[in-house]
Amino acid sequence: MTETEMLSDRILAGDRRALARAVTLVESTRADHRAKATALLEVLRRAGRQALRIGMSGTPGVGKSTFIEAFGMMLIEQGLRVAVLAVDPSSARSGGSILGDKTRMERLSREKGAFIRPSPASSQLGGVARRTREAVALCEAAGFDVVLIETVGVGQSETMVAQMCDLFVLLLAPAGGDELQGVKRGIMEMADLILVNKADGDLKAAATRTVADYAGALRLLRKRPQDPEGFPKALPVSAVTGAGLDAAWAEMQTLAGWRQDIGWWDRTRADQATRWFEEEVRDGLLRRLSRPEIRALMAARAAAVARGEISPEAAADEVLARVTG
Repeated sequence: MTETEMLSDRILAGDRRALARAVTLVESTRADHRAKATALLEVLRRAGRQALRIGMSGTPGVGKSTFIEAFGMMLIEQGLRVAVLAVDPSSARSGGSILGDKTRMERLSREKGAFIRPSPASSQLGGVARRTREAVALCEAAGFDVVLIETVGVGQSETMVAQMCDLFVLLLAPAGGDELQGVKRGIMEMADLILVNKADGDLKAAATRTVADYAGALRLLRKRPQDPEGFPKALPVSAVTGAGLDAAWAEMQTLAGWRQDIGWWDRTRADQATRWFEEEVRDGLLRRLSRPEIRALMAARAAAVARGEISPEAAADEVLARVTG
């Protein structure tokens, strides 16, 4: 039995250590590791396992990690297995990150039915790590029922996570109209469910008003064909008291079930796989551009362009011909 086959068997059996090792493998940039990761993913793909993929985004300080831990614990109590792929912001200088989500989700990290994997965002835009898609596929192969993808934060580029999930949840804090104006229209249009967290104590009344504000904003957006009546919608929740978590989960199940019934789920998964393929092709071409001989050719052609000896178009064609030849 090959090393790939042994690792795949352990992952299919739900071995969390093997899963962690596999995620490390797919995140590696080494050429030999990339080859092994590709072979492993191809073997695991044949198992045909799927999980409900839920993207989680939100403004800084809204309590994403606290909410995910409370939500994950609730799902585990219902007999489900939950994987959390938490993307931490990276230093622009060193590329390093704190990766503190396991510390922030201490209770959930101790559960046998849970798997928490923090990954650095590095230079990747969209609020996700470079290999989040592969990590999701690994978690599905390991038999997890729900995969939660926590993004870096909320912004113009954060909508990428919605392109790899079945449901996209936007977590916000109780606030006034100025806060509503600060949330980008693009991410509002992508959200399937808006959850206003911290709906407890002194903030409960403010949360109720905020839910009404966002509900009104959602009604102004055009209804999407993949949504049943009443979606997208806004709900109040409290990660501290657990209030609203059951209702939020029920709405997620309702929406996921609707999309499966109308065939939207399968079409979306197919579109996501196609987009994944196209991105891999582009990334492969970019990796070729980083080879020493190609970098040297680009430098030489750039100098020739600067001297007026060749047009930028002709120089680019020459480099691309070398890359793809």
